[in-house]
Amino acid sequence: MKFLVVGLGSMGKRRIRNLKYLNHTDVIGCDTSQERRSEVESKYSVKTFSSIDDAFAQKPDAVIISTPPDKHYDIAVKTAEHGFPFFMEANVIPDGFDKVVSICSKKRVFYAPSCTMRFNPSLRKVNELVKKKSIGKVLSFVYHVGQYLPDWHPYEDYRIFYVSKKETGACREIVPFELNWLSWTFGDIANLTAMKRKVSKLESDIDDIYATILEFESGIVGNLVVDVLSRVPYRSLKIIGEEGVITWEWVEKKVRVYHTSTKSWEEHVEPPGIKMEGYVAEENQYIDEMSSFVSGLQDPSNYSHNPQSEQRILDILKKIEESSDKGKQEKVKH
Repeated sequence: MKFLVVGLGSMGKRRIRNLKYLNHTDVIGCDTSQERRSEVESKYSVKTFSSIDDAFAQKPDAVIISTPPDKHYDIAVKTAEHGFPFFMEANVIPDGFDKVVSICSKKRVFYAPSCTMRFNPSLRKVNELVKKKSIGKVLSFVYHVGQYLPDWHPYEDYRIFYVSKKETGACREIVPFELNWLSWTFGDIANLTAMKRKVSKLESDIDDIYATILEFESGIVGNLVVDVLSRVPYRSLKIIGEEGVITWEWVEKKVRVYHTSTKSWEEHVEPPGIKMEGYVAEENQYIDEMSSFVSGLQDPSNYSHNPQSEQRILDILKKIEESSDKGKQEKVKH
């Protein structure tokens, strides 16, 4: 199979590595930046193109869209119109997504939206523990995601990086990224109340903290806080159940479960992963995600996320921002 990776920044390069790890060596790339193309050609021995039309002329079997989020939909529409099945990194812009879904439906094109966190081994364990009621009925959770914006890409000026733009801001990108696995684990969201603010002196046109209270249809109440202010990157989760507690610390790579019946803790330690220089997250979850996409090319039901669920996540992001702007609770429609 021939794969085309569009966008050769940090994520595009990661996807090339993922494919090669999975023994898919027929990979080509596309990017308007000569510097990025030269780097990819040198480092990964991949032929690249500056024009999407020239890249499409190579007749790829599948396309991976890893451009900045504000470029996603234009490329996705062109890809779908050509009839190429595709994977697209996480979306952050609600408006325009419906056009992508509509064209995919009309052309019967398989589109796999990114759902990286569903492949995180610790969160898979959390999902399993919740689903089998290891701590009884889940009542609430607190989840705090913190990173420091200038540390995202230390090799480039964060002020000109797309995560410093209002529409594609860092927190705005992380929120749907996390909502994906939260809804996968806890179910549909019914209501929410949110606040987004810029509270730092970072030189960017973005809200640098999003704080949201989520009420799920099951009655679970969750507190999600995302910021790009923390000088130490972390994800910290605590789930409260009627019969115990589940905790996860991303840095420690460890899920802990407290059982009320035995008054004891059990631990699930994440196995060592593949670490790449310049990247905070390990490669394994991205490799597994690519493997799932490749499997979905044979049978779309093999892939664990779909455009309709992605649309719901984008709708929730929109409701979060509306709640903050209006200063009131928002109901989430399904």
